Amino acid sequence: MFQEMSVHVLDGNEASEAGHIITTTVGGKNGEPKQTLSYMAERVVGTGSFGTVFQAKCLETGETVAIKKVLQDKRYKSRELQLMRLMDHPNIVSLKHCFFSTTSKDDVFLNLVMDYVPETVYGVLENYKNMLHSSMPLIYVKLYTYQIFRGLAYMHTV
Repeated sequence: MFQEMSVHVLDGNEASEAGHIITTTVGGKNGEPKQTLSYMAERVVGTGSFGTVFQAKCLETGETVAIKKVLQDKRYKSRELQLMRLMDHPNIVSLKHCFFSTTSKDDVFLNLVMDYVPETVYGVLENYKNMLHSSMPLIYVKLYTYQIFRGLAYMHTV
């Protein structure tokens, strides 16, 4: 389940570039011990209007994670973070922890550390399309549709 973050500001100059190491501290609340975690940014897997998602490897555990780096506007709280903290469902990626980072220009970024999912529905569809122009088998269409709507139904209960 989600670990409470310890707000740790580090130098985040282009930390989403491959090869950068990101270090943060988690835990330390309610008597639990503090733990330092380091992530090696491996590659950018997506960019959008709200931020960048990159694949990283935890150097302590070897686990592959996704880190979503979003510019924080000091005037607003992150609704995404508030909701991600509440969600616990097999069809929704889980939030492991989060931390803040800064750049030399004093920009503050929220970094959400989540499960890494190596495939997207779009990517799977493209693979089937490229395989002799075949379509995805109906059983997979039903399976993906079921999983998407199951996760969506859970989100509406939160």
